[in-house]
Amino acid sequence: MKTLLRALILLLVVLWLGGVMFFPIVAATAFSSLPDTHAAGTIVGKCLRILHYEGLFAGVLIIVLLAVAHRSGTYLRHVIAPVLVAFIMLCLTAFSQFSIIPKMEGYRLAAGGAIDSVPPNDPDHVAFNKLHVESERVEEGVLVAGIILVVLLAREGQQTTK
Repeated sequence: MKTLLRALILLLVVLWLGGVMFFPIVAATAFSSLPDTHAAGTIVGKCLRILHYEGLFAGVLIIVLLAVAHRSGTYLRHVIAPVLVAFIMLCLTAFSQFSIIPKMEGYRLAAGGAIDSVPPNDPDHVAFNKLHVESERVEEGVLVAGIILVVLLAREGQQTTK
C-alpha cells in the first residue's frame, strides 16, 4: 500500500509539473513556427486549457492521496506542508483557468478576434498584455510550488525510510 500510494502521488506530481515545464516549449514552438500569431495563440490557449484541467485533476487527486496516505499511516507523517503546497498550486491553476483566461478571451474578442489586429496602445490590447504577464507569473508560481512539493515529498520519503 505504501509503495502504491507513493507511486501514485509522485506520478501525479511528475505529470503536472512536467506539463508546466514543457508548456513554454510548446508556446515558443507555436509562435516561431506559425506565421499567424492569432493561430499560434489559439493553439497555445487550447494547450493551456488542457494543461490546467490536467493540473486541476492531478491536484485534487494529490491532496486526496496525501490525506489517505497520512490517515492510513503508511506514508507521510508530516502531511500539512505538502497538502498546503498542492492546494496553492491548485488555487493558482484555478485562478488562471477561471479568471485570467476568460478575461483575456474577452479582451481578444473586444479587439475584433485577433489581438494583434489592433494597435499596441489600444485599451483592449493593453489590458490583454497585462493579463498575459499576470498569467505567466501565475504559471511560474505553480512551477515554483511544484518544485517545493517535490522537495517536501523527497524529504518525507527520506524520513520514512530511515
